[in-house]
Amino acid sequence: MTSIAPRDSGDDAGARNHADQMQLDDSEQSPRAGERPLRRDAERNRQRILASAAEVFADRGLDVSLDDIAKHAGLGVGTVYRRFPTKEQLVEALFEDHVDTLAEMAESVSYAENSWDGLVTVLTEVCALQAGNQGLREVLMSSTYGQGCAARTRARVMPAIEKGLRRAQDDGYLRPDIQPVDLLLIEFMISGVAAYTKQHPDAWRRYLQIVVDGLRARPDIAPSTTPPLTSDELDAAMLCWRPARRHPAN
Repeated sequence: MTSIAPRDSGDDAGARNHADQMQLDDSEQSPRAGERPLRRDAERNRQRILASAAEVFADRGLDVSLDDIAKHAGLGVGTVYRRFPTKEQLVEALFEDHVDTLAEMAESVSYAENSWDGLVTVLTEVCALQAGNQGLREVLMSSTYGQGCAARTRARVMPAIEKGLRRAQDDGYLRPDIQPVDLLLIEFMISGVAAYTKQHPDAWRRYLQIVVDGLRARPDIAPSTTPPLTSDELDAAMLCWRPARRHPAN
């Protein structure tokens, strides 16, 4: 994915509107002569922002402003804009840890004693992670925000998934026509179910089980007549997809 995500106009406007508050916010003011920099306070505020952003993004997705995050954190908007001038930078910082988590999950497929059990376990764990985090789901499904994290995740996850997938096929468990991109899109499908049935947090598990049953190799199942998406086609789809925007109630 090579496009550059557009800077959020709402946040830019907010940054301009709150420029005066950035001057007045005393939580990280420049120290007076002879005083030591308040580096500890600055780091504490950064962690507070990240923790609040994690909660807001997980519950409401990425269609929130930095002002919303500042309010949730109980900090001045100037502090948030000073640490993260754009939402893209905040998203990248917040979801960087998920790159390692998803990569470790994918790599565990190769070490599972049973290749089918390992593949199903990882598929379930990844779906559970996305089901409980709307922001992560939107980062992985699109390139509007966090495109660096999404690209790094795919670069590390897809080779590991392919290795585990081929192993399950060689062992006769997995349908021979399944490709790594199919598993990625299945995760997106299940995350869509999770978003739609948010009031029933475990509903997605039923539909994952149905899908998993369809992935099993059986002599009575013919290969799909529709080819899987290519990497370029997947990139194009991710460029076009946008999460549904929330409209404030009248």
